[in-house]
Amino acid sequence: MSKMLKPKSLLLLMFALVMAFTTACSSGGDNSASEKEEEKPAEEVKLTQDQPGWQVDTSPITFDWYINFAWFPNKWGEDITSQYVTKKTGVNLNLIVPAGNEAEKMNTMIASGTLPDFITLGWYEDAVKKMIEGDLVLPLNELADQYDPYFYKVSDPAKVSWYTKDDGNIYGYPNASSSPKDYEKFGDNITSNQTFLVRKDMYEALGSPEMRTPEGFLKALEDAKKMFPDVNGQPLIPFGLHDFHEKGNSSLEGYLQNFLAIPQDKDGKLNDRTTDPEYVKWLKTLRLANEKGLMSKDIFVDKRPQMEEKMAQGRYFAMLYQRSDMANQQNALFANDPNSVYIAVDGPANSNLDQPTLSGPSISGWTVTLISKNVKDKARAIRFLDYLISEEGQRDTYLGEKGVTWDTIDGKDQFLPEVAQLLNSDRGAFDKKYGASHTFWMLMDTNITPAWAPPAVEPFKQLEDWTRGKTESFSQFDQLDPDASSEEGIINDKVMNEWGKILPKLIFAKTDAEFDQIWNGYLEKRESLGFAKVHEYRQKEYEENVKKLEEFLQ
Repeated sequence: MSKMLKPKSLLLLMFALVMAFTTACSSGGDNSASEKEEEKPAEEVKLTQDQPGWQVDTSPITFDWYINFAWFPNKWGEDITSQYVTKKTGVNLNLIVPAGNEAEKMNTMIASGTLPDFITLGWYEDAVKKMIEGDLVLPLNELADQYDPYFYKVSDPAKVSWYTKDDGNIYGYPNASSSPKDYEKFGDNITSNQTFLVRKDMYEALGSPEMRTPEGFLKALEDAKKMFPDVNGQPLIPFGLHDFHEKGNSSLEGYLQNFLAIPQDKDGKLNDRTTDPEYVKWLKTLRLANEKGLMSKDIFVDKRPQMEEKMAQGRYFAMLYQRSDMANQQNALFANDPNSVYIAVDGPANSNLDQPTLSGPSISGWTVTLISKNVKDKARAIRFLDYLISEEGQRDTYLGEKGVTWDTIDGKDQFLPEVAQLLNSDRGAFDKKYGASHTFWMLMDTNITPAWAPPAVEPFKQLEDWTRGKTESFSQFDQLDPDASSEEGIINDKVMNEWGKILPKLIFAKTDAEFDQIWNGYLEKRESLGFAKVHEYRQKEYEENVKKLEEFLQ
């Protein structure tokens, strides 16, 4: 999920060097499986769509799998679940994550042509297009045709259509993807990550104040600061957000706009949500909050590690933040004092006090996984990918091994009690010991897995339940931005960088008049950079998306 989704918010392990790839990719031991596959053509095996191709060959093979998220901490083969998957399929994974800047690492690999066997990265990354256009990754449909027609049985036609390029090929398969049809099918089971959070004990001590209007919001922050000036000797932070970066702050963009229920389109035309009067009104509310000393300087400089430390200490009174990204901190607070956790409440709203329109999983999902042209064994690679996206693979990676981590209890496939207990009490320890429940989320299908998930417990249940019925599919608004190297993409990048500069200035403005001056200057600059071209480009993409999705809404 922030792109989410935001989504968790999840990813994999430390990145060795380009040399590690070349060594692994050229090692004689790994090539033996490839040679063996060549000696036994797929035609002779006579695979059908109904036969899981991975069952044909379960001899040992190790694939290098790169995950483009520096924070991903887990290693394959150290936990019960990944050991089970390797024992069953023969496939071992050498998980690699970048040690520093993800974009730099991807660009280095692309430039040198040294891509590992599998690559997982956000669908929104420029590197996806670079790999496809650079002819560095293989079409999944061609691999399926040649080695494993099972792909067509286990893949979702809507997702395949969505990710099929103009050349008729699909190069990457998404995780955490939900089509508009899935929203019809799964209804209120689909939840959002977007929440307005308050510290339970403080909020209740203030009398559970209304915070939907600018006046109520400001009064609650003021009262919290007066009643709780510090938390364990450290100053209270009245209002927390995602971190500020060079292109803005997601809490103050999509999150806030969704809470204000600002429409993304009107009469088939994209709506410029940034200029919506309701949105500007709330930005001015935050300016006033800063003038009143309610916007701590910390929130403008802190990055994720500092924020997590402060969350675990309960130093924020309120936050506009993604709920799943603070699970460990919630657990720590809950263990110390169940009343000190964060709960979701109705937050900033528009003048009509309309219910928020929160962003749920979209058809684009969160990440895509691609298979490199350098892959050491094409047949085993596509067959393993097909296994992972099948219901069997989803069950194996989510629940683990039957009788070891799960069983059928009261007619439901579910974790054994001691496994569920660790999942709910210490997620980090659970990942290391059991490796289940989306520890390895690269191809997780979040439409299938809730059937096996243990019921949500506090302190997480309330947050999740609060989003039910408020979550919407915004798939048609996905993937609208132009390619970074195009004329429109270059303009868009400049506009976003300009926004990143003025957003803090708007909040720091000493008066509304100064705010207006900065705001109007931004709109003029945006126009002079050529933003109209970007808007025109995005409108065309949006119309194409609507057409693509119509087929699956019949």
